[in-house]
Amino acid sequence: MARSETTGKGEQPGYRGRIAPSPTGLLHLGHARTFWTAHERARAAGGTLILRNEDLDPERSKPEYAAAMLEDLRWLGIAWDEGPDIGGPVGPYAQSERRAFYLNVWHGLLAGGWLYPCRCSRRELSRIAQAPHDHLNGIRMESDEGPMYPGTCRLERDAAARLAAQVTDPAGVNWRFRVPDGEAVTFDDGHFGPQRFVAGEDFGDFAVWRRDDVPAYQLAVVADDRAMGVTEVVRGADLLLSTARQILLWRAMGWAVPRWFHCDLVTDARGERLAKRHDAQAIRTLREQGWTPERVQVG
Repeated sequence: MARSETTGKGEQPGYRGRIAPSPTGLLHLGHARTFWTAHERARAAGGTLILRNEDLDPERSKPEYAAAMLEDLRWLGIAWDEGPDIGGPVGPYAQSERRAFYLNVWHGLLAGGWLYPCRCSRRELSRIAQAPHDHLNGIRMESDEGPMYPGTCRLERDAAARLAAQVTDPAGVNWRFRVPDGEAVTFDDGHFGPQRFVAGEDFGDFAVWRRDDVPAYQLAVVADDRAMGVTEVVRGADLLLSTARQILLWRAMGWAVPRWFHCDLVTDARGERLAKRHDAQAIRTLREQGWTPERVQVG
């Protein structure tokens, strides 16, 4: 029997977990281990597992990758109770079909004075932004947000409130969430234990909506997890810093924050975390090499 990472607390009938693959490439070994953990935790809790297709990026998301991820997940033995292929009560289950949910959250954050427009170009940001933290709390962090934003376009709360009364659509500029500088964001991770990050020190103001009128990852994930009733988020340890950002969004909207469980990362021979460019570690490649689902699940 495959090894599982569970809480040992028995069934939790109200448990709702999720796996959220992105169809921007083939799933790799790291994805498989994390998704298997999410599957096992949902089953151990006697709860529901949701599959959400995170096809938010219109340029990188491909239908062929979406089809491949469903096939590879089924081959692994992962079964979900709700998803884009089988439906469910809180659909749609593809982010490309959930724009109305994201706009509602954007409007709520704007009305609360949390957002401001950012007109900095990528070239400007590369010159002025502060270097990111590669490691925090002894764990390798994700770098998708890039260098820490220095607050060049930041507005004070009264100016943000005036803006909220004037703007009705996010298109045309980047929108950032103004973090409460100096506020500690703490949470008890189900795997790594107590975590603590300080807003304005460990991370800065972050993007929630792009100038090409696409919601950013942080906002979309929070909106979806809330709307789908997710009670525990299971994902890789490289997203611990994203969790701190997302907790601020949950709080700003006045919503109860879910539980968190971050999995150990699968790395290559050089100690680098796997990415979708690592074709040799793609689940599809491993299948062709004769790996069994059990070997992929637990190594």
